Amino acid sequence: MVNVAIVGATGAVGAELLSVLDKRRFPVERLVALASARSAGTTVSFRGAEVPVEVLAPERFAGIDVAFFSAGATRSREFAPVAKAQGALVVDNSSAFRMDPDVPLVVPEVNSGALAGHHGIIANPNCVAAILTVALAPLERLAPIRRLVVATYQSASGAGARAMEDLQVQTRDFLEGRPVVARVLKHPFAFNLFSHDSAIEDNGYNGEENKVGNEVRKILGRPDLGISVTCVRVPILRAHSAAINVELERPVTPEEARAALAASAGVKVVDDREHNHFPMPIEASGADDVLVGRIRVDPSHPNALNIFVSGDQLLKGAALNAVQIAEALINR
Repeated sequence: MVNVAIVGATGAVGAELLSVLDKRRFPVERLVALASARSAGTTVSFRGAEVPVEVLAPERFAGIDVAFFSAGATRSREFAPVAKAQGALVVDNSSAFRMDPDVPLVVPEVNSGALAGHHGIIANPNCVAAILTVALAPLERLAPIRRLVVATYQSASGAGARAMEDLQVQTRDFLEGRPVVARVLKHPFAFNLFSHDSAIEDNGYNGEENKVGNEVRKILGRPDLGISVTCVRVPILRAHSAAINVELERPVTPEEARAALAASAGVKVVDDREHNHFPMPIEASGADDVLVGRIRVDPSHPNALNIFVSGDQLLKGAALNAVQIAEALINR
């Protein structure tokens, strides 16, 4: 049995971590729920009990075996080394350590071997990078990937519980004839889409686009892989989607790709041309698997395929992947 701490237990990902730990029967002996001072005195539900939320502090990690961090990079940089020093295995969902060469960045279905070199902290990838690499790894095993062009359709859940609530409020206001006011992100969500809200960096790409490219390279072990990414927010509550053009070293037929994907853990092929049924966020929401479909040859390049994917941002893109990392380490 394992003593577990969740940092950020009252947030959207924290709530999913509690659910995933219960659903997967993770062997929790004692659960410590940690958050900021404003959440002190509240509780979270876990396996039929109400667990008090405690204020994040160094002494809270005494006796903890596994600490899941989901409270932002600043808190992770401050407290993850503290938890590690007290003997906890840290699985961090922030961007704090993802590109640190000494910290494994892991999607268990893709690169679980990287866990062998960990030093007490394992990084959970950006939600889009996790979803993309689950879909791309089976193709990489068929034929090395030369180049990727990706356009994402990212849901409100990626910006947290408040953004999800704001999308619902904005939609209601629009339908009832009231002014639509953006309260969480810079632009209105309802009946709109806009470039991802992260800052534009020196290369002209926003922070999310650069994160996705860098993290996909690290997860796939392809530091020189050519990747071009455009990240867009869309008015969907949860589950991210992406249109991917993947250029391979050799021609791969849709039939080959479909078979490889269907045989891969964490993937569900949804590719029904007859009924025009392909991956949709409404079906990916709440599902553990990444949905992959619209598998077709790119007519402009003999070695390229086009595919479309949808995956739950809060599950495979965050909480589920984190718990799978912890399970893999416990099993080792």
